[in-house]
Amino acid sequence: MQEIIRLTDIGRRYIMGMEEIHAIKSISVNINRNEYVALMGPSGSGKSTLMNIIGCLDTPSKGQYILNSTDVSRMNDEQLAEIRNKEIGFVFQTFNLLPRSTALENVALPLVYAGVSKSDRLDRANEMLRLVGLQDRVHHKPNELSGGQRQRVAVARALVNNPSIILADEPTGNLDTKTSYEIMALFEEIHENGNTIILVTHEEDIARHAHRIVRLRDGLVESDGLNNNVIRLKDKA
Repeated sequence: MQEIIRLTDIGRRYIMGMEEIHAIKSISVNINRNEYVALMGPSGSGKSTLMNIIGCLDTPSKGQYILNSTDVSRMNDEQLAEIRNKEIGFVFQTFNLLPRSTALENVALPLVYAGVSKSDRLDRANEMLRLVGLQDRVHHKPNELSGGQRQRVAVARALVNNPSIILADEPTGNLDTKTSYEIMALFEEIHENGNTIILVTHEEDIARHAHRIVRLRDGLVESDGLNNNVIRLKDKA
């Protein structure tokens, strides 16, 4: 299988006042293309810090991060922003949609930064909204959509640039149980279409949708193994 992420001896420390905090001590993890991986851990385990590094929102204090054959561990903010827009699709717990923009405009936004023409942006955004089952909601604004529909818009936006990886941070955290299942079924479909998904969660039942679970504790990998009890929502349909 083709490797898409290689993290070698990644560490991240912060200085807070007189104290030095090691959010991540030493993490080495490789992820292949089209894997579906859950990063799990309690509060303070380092999973949010690791997600920020994988998502090129932060750089490690030590170690090397190779993303899609590019060493991103020593890049400056401008270079990281370019890599983020090209390689990573983000799905956040809080949706992070622009309130005054329609679903279509929200989904098309990453393509504005990528320099794609307006007609191509709208075509691609329309296609992504159709993919997530929202073709009849393209002109609705976030406040006219349910929580599940807003998260679907966020998923469509994450996919619009055809990124190397989809990075989902607690994507069901603000949703009820039924809507959470709908969003996890959508991730299942996206994975089957060939996308690499990294899911960050503290919820065991959400992690079990992934095919591999990496557990973190105190800034280290506690365990890393295949999930032999994958929850498949399609099988239940």
